[in-house]
Amino acid sequence: MDSITSSGRRGILGLGTALALGLPALGARGQAPPAMTDHLRRLYDAARSRNEQVTWYTSHYNSETAEQLGRAFEADFPGMKANVVRTTAQVAFQRLSQDMRARVQNCDVFSSTDFGHYTQLKADGRFEKYSPENLAHVIPALRGIDPDGFYHTTSTGTVLINYNTTRVPPEEAPKRWTDLLDPKWANRVTVGHPSFSGYVGNWVVMMRKLYGWDYFKRLERNKPQIGRSINDTVTMLNSGERWVGAGPGATTLRSASRGNPLAIQYPEDGTLLMIATTAIMKGSRNPNAAKLFVEFLLSKRSCEIQVENYSEIVRSDVPTFPGGRDLSTVTLIQPTVEEIEKGIPEVKELWRDTFGV
Repeated sequence: MDSITSSGRRGILGLGTALALGLPALGARGQAPPAMTDHLRRLYDAARSRNEQVTWYTSHYNSETAEQLGRAFEADFPGMKANVVRTTAQVAFQRLSQDMRARVQNCDVFSSTDFGHYTQLKADGRFEKYSPENLAHVIPALRGIDPDGFYHTTSTGTVLINYNTTRVPPEEAPKRWTDLLDPKWANRVTVGHPSFSGYVGNWVVMMRKLYGWDYFKRLERNKPQIGRSINDTVTMLNSGERWVGAGPGATTLRSASRGNPLAIQYPEDGTLLMIATTAIMKGSRNPNAAKLFVEFLLSKRSCEIQVENYSEIVRSDVPTFPGGRDLSTVTLIQPTVEEIEKGIPEVKELWRDTFGV
């Protein structure tokens, strides 16, 4: 697996504080996308002349948001087509790996929430180097995630405590991650699976770092309902099957905005900050469309759509969503690159041994 330079490590370590200070304030949204720059026009014209279309493997968002982004790309660039393949991070990587073994070039743009995927694929020479024009508008703390420019931050997110408000009054909601271990939550907890979800993999690595694997041995005694995606916790809480969970901030707030009985709690012992990145696959048959799509993911319009869906964003010129707290007031936690690369394979094995799934 490729090594990360010290500057690359510094680009990830400390992102919580820097990102929090760079987040925009609430304000107006829904502005029209800007006209194409000369660079975007060249990419667009080249893609159209070659009848290119882009296929995007992504685990960054829920399915509805990912599809909305794909359709907005097509609207902003008439005649272009975005094939959106939204799965969990590990399933996306497995699918990409199968493509590569079969020497099939299906994926043009790859977006994962598991940082280890990028270091491995970069080391194997699988990425096309590209420096997006829109990178200049990204919050400085999120730039240079790869010092060599093969992949870039296109999304951020949080893992925190979510709960069903008809079952759990706010004053009784868990305040710390360790509160989920209380026997009163037996048969009431829901979590995702680290073998499928990059968000969950990062969360499990971080909980082990904070509390050791004993945390999960004790959690197992409460018989949690285990889904796949981090977003599955929202479904389980909405149904009332489970009352509290380790879930995504964005998807939970989005569901609550539609009248569902959900709320979030920023844990006192740390809200997990997720950095999700995107790369162009080397040998893409749609190189201009792929570059144009990466530019779109970093565009103002893309961030506006993400805000509408309660997702955290990478630009400072787009107002953030209602209902979330200013992250500068929140305790943020984040595993290092080395901890992610080494830890996720380890916790997958430990998870199966402990939970049997």
